Amino acid sequence: MTLIVPVRSASGFALAMAASLLSGQARAQDSSPWIRDTYSAVRLIAGSRSGNVLLGGIGFQLEPGWKTYWRTPGDSGVPPRIDFSKSENVDTVTILWPAPAKFADGAGGTSFGYQKQVLLPLRIVAKSPDKPVTLRASINYAVCEKLCIPVEAETELAFRSVASTEDSAISAALDTVPKPAKIGDATPLSIRDVHREDKRVLVDVVAPDDKTTPGKGVDLFVEGPTAEWALPVPKLIKRESGGVLHFAFDLDGVPPGASVDGAPLKLTVAGPGGAYEVTTKLQ
Repeated sequence: MTLIVPVRSASGFALAMAASLLSGQARAQDSSPWIRDTYSAVRLIAGSRSGNVLLGGIGFQLEPGWKTYWRTPGDSGVPPRIDFSKSENVDTVTILWPAPAKFADGAGGTSFGYQKQVLLPLRIVAKSPDKPVTLRASINYAVCEKLCIPVEAETELAFRSVASTEDSAISAALDTVPKPAKIGDATPLSIRDVHREDKRVLVDVVAPDDKTTPGKGVDLFVEGPTAEWALPVPKLIKRESGGVLHFAFDLDGVPPGASVDGAPLKLTVAGPGGAYEVTTKLQ
């Protein structure tokens, strides 16, 4: 099968990026310049600094029709790989991933990721709160339409602002990050039960009741204890009144030699009631 990527005019995208660069000059201390390729752009932003814990972000902008991937890409795709090891006065950096969307991967499967634009919040711990912090990121990611294109970007940003102009953007992105929860929590969207039947895992989700289509717009994502686990996409197998949704997935894609007994799974549920993340052990 031959994959053909249509030639698109990038003039509108280039103009938008130019405008972003011009507006960014006035607040250069809060964001790095956009690094652009043909179909995407990436940059760092800095939040207000207070003590040794800082907030920042990695912003992506994508051409219409193009997408990039979540930390777990689904049936196909390439998750971003981000290296902060060349940063100065940085102890740890934690990426906080917004809940992804599902989309067809073009080969009959389902992928997880983002379209148009996304900001990945960063939680940065400085080694010394009294010294300057410079974040340097080597960012490797893929942008895909019918064909995937690898992108590499090197960017850096010094965190200087006591009050950053990017605080509201970071706060909005944090609102899209799944909140930690436990099985059975009385959250607007919750995982009520997880149980195993031989090589199949069943997950019951309670969603806000929609009398027309119960659970409309609710997605469930599953991740194994390591990146080597390639578990299949959970499928919605039954809807019940009262907003109860039954999902299921088989224990396929388990690494050779790995035991499923007691293995920790991370389940993320997202929909109109918000997004929540539950960690549970297979019994």
